[in-house]
Amino acid sequence: MGLPLLPLALGFFGLGTGYFVYGGWEVSGYPSSSESLNKSLGEWGIWMPGFMQFITGVILWTYIALFHISPPNSIYMAAVAFTAYGVHWFALGLNKHYGGDIRVDGYMAVAFLWISIIGALVFYSVKDYPVGILFTLLALVYISDIPASLLVSKTWTRIKGVFHLITGVWLMYLTFAAIANFALGFTLPL
Repeated sequence: MGLPLLPLALGFFGLGTGYFVYGGWEVSGYPSSSESLNKSLGEWGIWMPGFMQFITGVILWTYIALFHISPPNSIYMAAVAFTAYGVHWFALGLNKHYGGDIRVDGYMAVAFLWISIIGALVFYSVKDYPVGILFTLLALVYISDIPASLLVSKTWTRIKGVFHLITGVWLMYLTFAAIANFALGFTLPL
């Protein structure tokens, strides 16, 4: 992305943490589903992937406005994605916390599959392959979320969990690269 002052690591880390929390539970089924588990998952979803991505998105929009960033620029896609994914995690977290019907998440996943496809197109087009890979992995999460949610399927939920964990690992690489590049002057692909 080439813009060192942006809070990308914050957004990457928040989403990665959420994916480890949710993915670990989805794959292992441990601890057993309960009201207290739903409250815990909901709180983690609201604060880590929700708040940390949302605040990253707000900072990116502020950056775009203050520095008069104009098209073509992939930072616009990053601002859209961080903001939208952050608000989406607020909704997911609240739904989980209050024991809402997860089947509606399947319809939401269709919309977020589109953002993931658009993000992959944008970042591969500008040859930002690490972020393009992220959006490809996000697309796989949402493809698996559609049947996992609509069918309330344990098998598809585990598949989604595997994609959550794989994407979480990639997000931790992106977190490391963003921090090491800025704080230590590394030149890791980001």
